[in-house]
Amino acid sequence: MSESKAKSYRAETRLVHAGTLRSQFNEMSEAIFLTQGYKYDSAEDCEERFSGKIPGYVYSRYTNPTMSMFEQRMAALEGAEAARSTATGMAAVTTALMGLVRAGDHVVAAKALFGSCRWVIEEWLPRFGVTSTLVDGADIAQWKKATQKNTAVYFMETPTNPTLEVYDIQAVADIAHANGAKLVVDNVFATPLFQSPLTLGADVVVYSATKHIDGQGRVLGGCILGAEKLITDSYQQLLRQTGPSLSPFNAWVLLKGLETLSVRVTRQTETAGAVSEALAGHKKITRLIYPGRADHPQADIIKKQMTAGSTLVAFEVTGGKEGAFRFLNGLQLLGITNNLGDAKSLITHPTTTTHQRLTPEQRAELGIGDGLVRFSAGLEHPDDIIDDLLTALDRV
Repeated sequence: MSESKAKSYRAETRLVHAGTLRSQFNEMSEAIFLTQGYKYDSAEDCEERFSGKIPGYVYSRYTNPTMSMFEQRMAALEGAEAARSTATGMAAVTTALMGLVRAGDHVVAAKALFGSCRWVIEEWLPRFGVTSTLVDGADIAQWKKATQKNTAVYFMETPTNPTLEVYDIQAVADIAHANGAKLVVDNVFATPLFQSPLTLGADVVVYSATKHIDGQGRVLGGCILGAEKLITDSYQQLLRQTGPSLSPFNAWVLLKGLETLSVRVTRQTETAGAVSEALAGHKKITRLIYPGRADHPQADIIKKQMTAGSTLVAFEVTGGKEGAFRFLNGLQLLGITNNLGDAKSLITHPTTTTHQRLTPEQRAELGIGDGLVRFSAGLEHPDDIIDDLLTALDRV
């Protein structure tokens, strides 16, 4: 499919057809190119490919036909000029940030981040002379106040993990651009189907493809997307020389996952909405957050920048950690795990898993109580999921 034709198709069609490269055998399903290196027709051909004078593959740490198909399909879905794949979602986040900063630069980031992302901001970047300020992402005034002359990057995830706060991408992008900086958005919880950060002013979008894009709990992967020049100038050499490469096999699995992304995520979002309705007001739940509900704290922003809710619901069980553990241990159908976006419904206790590195004070500041759990809707029948949740709540 030509690039111009691909742009005219709707997302569901691009998810099936975009980026397909067929070999001389004209296979229908995309091929897996399990090769490390490539043969050249001549020494001159080898030299010109390595120097970039002519296109072609040289080594699968740099890129590979299967990786290229995944990247092109992701770019077509996101509406980005270019994409680069990585081995994991955290490789995508780390590379996205490292490629935009130098010693002496400053980063402004929302406090509400996945635990590993906060570690990169607070522990890793300072080792290379990059300072940071963490802000309440919902407070635009804090983003402005935290801005310094040397601020190079603004970073957020929205909706956030695990409390599902939603931040105004356009407003923060305007602040970043007024300061000559870039905005990086982790869009995992919204998925590319329900939120398009690039159209809202973001410069870079990152994904853990491990989540909804794979969608069946099989492989790890990540992706960085943005304008062609930005991707080339900021990331091409960093990825090539440091090697956080996506494996061709994983790229192929992710390609297959993209084909069903729309079907899965739409169904999971419907289920998450049904769960939020079934649990709202339950006597053993003190707080429930779902981006599809009118009582969400940022409902006005959600209406402006998202086309649907999410596959995730967060709620706080009475009784703190003990109550949460009684609830989790009472589940029969749902799996207790720290992953999300699977075909199977999953649930986790952030205080003891994804955000255990934070101090109790830091978690309290973010609204991550000891009784908070994060539910990820799968593809089971919604009534079976709800029955399991309600039965387990009886044990609290």
